[in-house]
Amino acid sequence: MGHLTYDQYQKGLARGKFLGLACNRCHSVTFPPKSVCRSCSGTDCRITEMNGEGTIRTFTVIRVPPEGMTAPYIIMIAELDEGAWAMGNLEGVDPDAAGLDLIGKRVRMGSRRVRGITYMEDERVLTFSLDDA
Repeated sequence: MGHLTYDQYQKGLARGKFLGLACNRCHSVTFPPKSVCRSCSGTDCRITEMNGEGTIRTFTVIRVPPEGMTAPYIIMIAELDEGAWAMGNLEGVDPDAAGLDLIGKRVRMGSRRVRGITYMEDERVLTFSLDDA
């Protein structure tokens, strides 16, 4: 199995690289990486880099945030070009203007550093922005 630690994943995010695991058995891509393939639970995987692009499949506007966060903001799930699904904040879109027309739009993945949230000490979280290209 391609071994990818959480620290390596976080360091990749800091460098603008999105590292996941590609299963050698069923060819599914798991992102963010886990200890087994998301499709077949296989452990024969290799480290792969995502291209950072995908399509919005669903979203919600958070109006009552967890401790340490400020509302409103948009959380969304994108289907990445490699087939995996990833969740993160949609940035650059007014939460009060968010509508169903977001579904199906192309997005580009990014990340930003988060500090001071109760359950996260100093980590990076996934972000997305609309891909205007």
